[in-house]
Amino acid sequence: MLCVLVLLSLTSLVALVPPPSAPPVPCRHCCDHVEQPEGSGAQPATEGFILVPEVRTYINMTILKGEKGDRGDRGTPGKAGQEGPPGSRGAMGSKGDKGQAGLPGDPCKVQYSAFSVGRRKSLHSMESYQALVFDTVFVNKEGHFDMFTGKFLCHIPGIYFFNVNIHTWNFKETYLHIMQNDTEQVIVYAQPSDRSIMQSQSLMLELELSDEVWVRLYKRERENAIYSDDVDVYITFNGYLIKASVE
Repeated sequence: MLCVLVLLSLTSLVALVPPPSAPPVPCRHCCDHVEQPEGSGAQPATEGFILVPEVRTYINMTILKGEKGDRGDRGTPGKAGQEGPPGSRGAMGSKGDKGQAGLPGDPCKVQYSAFSVGRRKSLHSMESYQALVFDTVFVNKEGHFDMFTGKFLCHIPGIYFFNVNIHTWNFKETYLHIMQNDTEQVIVYAQPSDRSIMQSQSLMLELELSDEVWVRLYKRERENAIYSDDVDVYITFNGYLIKASVE
């Protein structure tokens, strides 16, 4: 700041001193403003001082540099650039610690269906087909086997296993079918003989909801019969679910 004041004082002094090459300025009196008569040879009066040469002052701005100001407000973010190519896969990290055990889940709902029934009475063929009806229950907790009609009714669609055992009658033919609804699936057959024997048949069936499985005795066109008595059970029919369609 002191340097600025010194420079300004020097500028004022230079403006007041006439240049050395200029002619001397004559003294003036209070009446010098009167115009000189023509032809007197006197120079006309000049108002003020003659022109002074221009003096340009240089100020070193580095000495006037102030302290660093505060940081300005953050500007608005620019537009996002284009997505770059994916980087290479990083190295595999170390194995983490074992987590805590979760809450116990709901118990699995097990679907099951099974039956086992028997017959203590013999049966002879008639003029029409007959459903083999049973009078003894070994297993039928779900009630899926109807003891009045002799038919198993499918409540759970899936794959089932079925088996039938019969005892033949001496000198008579034995002719039965395991039925699915109204369609014969497999036959149980024995030719007439002087001795009775045990016969068996098994199969697996894929059932839909409300399908029926039963045993049918052939009609009298071919004289046939199955044997049993009130003491022992010779005739049995069994079935159970192997795998449900929806678990």
